[in-house]
Amino acid sequence: QVQLVESGGGLVQAGGSLRLSCAASGRTFSSAAMGWFRQAPGKEREFVAASRGSAGITYYANSVKGRFTISRDNAKNTVYLQMNSLKPEDTAVYYCAATYGSSLAQNDMGYWGKGTLVTVSS
Repeated sequence: QVQLVESGGGLVQAGGSLRLSCAASGRTFSSAAMGWFRQAPGKEREFVAASRGSAGITYYANSVKGRFTISRDNAKNTVYLQMNSLKPEDTAVYYCAATYGSSLAQNDMGYWGKGTLVTVSS
């Protein structure tokens, strides 16, 4: 089993920055692919960013590319999401997820955190 705990959410003004953290425990972190997803009020959960453990390859949704950066510290079993130039439409609950498979699809992420709320005011 893998336990994921997100932190770092909060209220920020448009144009501001936040850094989310996700601490993992329970299995070898370095071999896991880690992802961030978000769910805005009244909308379905969507992909934000992901990082493959071994290759260090990162992926981003078009809506956040150039503004958000996913990174990981395998020594600390932690993945981060640095969010810059935040917009009101970035308001959502942000979830950390992990998989030890090859697919990064939302339905294939086997482990999920409980989420952290990010609110961006205009």
